[in-house]
Amino acid sequence: MNVTPEPRAGTAPATTPGGTLRRLREQVHAGLSHWQDDWKALLVILTIFLAVFYLPVGVPRFNNAVLESLHLAKWYAQEHVLLCLLPAFLIAGAIAVFVSQAAVMKYLGANAPKPLAYGVASVSGTILAVCSCTVLPLFGGIYRRGAGLGPATAFLYSGPAINVLAIVLTANVLGLEMGIARAVGAIIFSIVIGLLMHLIFRKEEQDKCRAQAIMPQPDVEHPLWQNALYFGAMIGILVFANWGRPAADAGLWGAIYSAKWIITSGFAVALALIMVRWFGVRWWQMASIALPTLLAVLLFPGSPLIPFVVGLVGLTLLTSSSDGELGEWWQQSWGFAKQILPLLFWGVLIAGLLLGRPGNEGLIPSEWVSAAVGGNSLMANFTASFLGAFMYFATLTEVPILQGLLGNGMGKGPALALLLAGPALSLPNMLVIRSMMGTQKTLVFVALVVTMATLSGLIYGTYFG
Repeated sequence: MNVTPEPRAGTAPATTPGGTLRRLREQVHAGLSHWQDDWKALLVILTIFLAVFYLPVGVPRFNNAVLESLHLAKWYAQEHVLLCLLPAFLIAGAIAVFVSQAAVMKYLGANAPKPLAYGVASVSGTILAVCSCTVLPLFGGIYRRGAGLGPATAFLYSGPAINVLAIVLTANVLGLEMGIARAVGAIIFSIVIGLLMHLIFRKEEQDKCRAQAIMPQPDVEHPLWQNALYFGAMIGILVFANWGRPAADAGLWGAIYSAKWIITSGFAVALALIMVRWFGVRWWQMASIALPTLLAVLLFPGSPLIPFVVGLVGLTLLTSSSDGELGEWWQQSWGFAKQILPLLFWGVLIAGLLLGRPGNEGLIPSEWVSAAVGGNSLMANFTASFLGAFMYFATLTEVPILQGLLGNGMGKGPALALLLAGPALSLPNMLVIRSMMGTQKTLVFVALVVTMATLSGLIYGTYFG
């Protein structure tokens, strides 16, 4: 016996006029969606076709810009990936594994006392000689561990901006007045930007406060002093391996530069002993890394990068083949690398195409830049901070670049604006920040940096220009 099923409540049978209309609406909606998808695909294909069709190949400026983008990518890979980014990935992965969430929340969390949180975040750059890209894994590490948005963004700005080496070099090359203005401006910037980010997104921060307030205290595997020595050794490797040549070989900075690889080796030995003593690495495992590294030192005495890479590869093989904390360390570090490296690659290529390397031109002529940042007008300061925000500056390179621009007529106010915006931001940096905290927060952060750099340059140029 066949039983016709009753229509569901709230729906009309397909054979009724209401059911026919419903089915017709569904068909029209499906057709429109299909039509929109087809047009989107066609628009993408047409855009790519027109871009390739009218590609200005053979035009000298375009050809040079393409070469500049490749030169910048090559230079970045040679100078920053091995010595800066890879150690930074390892430090960021270690933060995610070995730094307890309770410790991060105590000092930088949404519920942490504001003077403590912003005080710690704002002076962090004094021990980190990092650029706007190297700081990204470190920022990602503390942000994912529960740091509040305000302290985290204060750290994100201060890491490359309050580099004590860059401030000293600024004072030596551009004058004590400019060095002091940069140091004071950068510290104030980091605190104000962090507080404004907290206020603008205070609803999300309040939700984070409530969530962190009810979280149970996690077990601490390693005491604070062990973690402090562990991270101190890794930060020492990062800082001294990237110690730049000073303007003069004499003096303290020159002496440190001459001994940078000996100091770096000392921190590497300390890290090895700490890992064997407190972090579960067997002595023979560490010996399997140390012996090839020592052999590379003896075979290539004039190429310290080779033993550095040998040691880095050995540590990577050890952690990637281990279980427990060491294996998790590798997984976290590799996760940061997968997220950040592709974005940095494309960002560096685009930055090189548009602006070229320091001292070279991309699609945008350098005389346009020099003409736009002369004097101390609001537009000159805004142009300097805006262009500085999108250009990539390696650690310490902004000082000789500014020296050349000042010689070509750049005003003191725009120079300070560029110093405050340039080292902390870059196009690759923005792409990665967006992947970590979203488009809205990234746009607000960039806008705050550019706006404050513009106003600071305008004030400085008015009174000291």
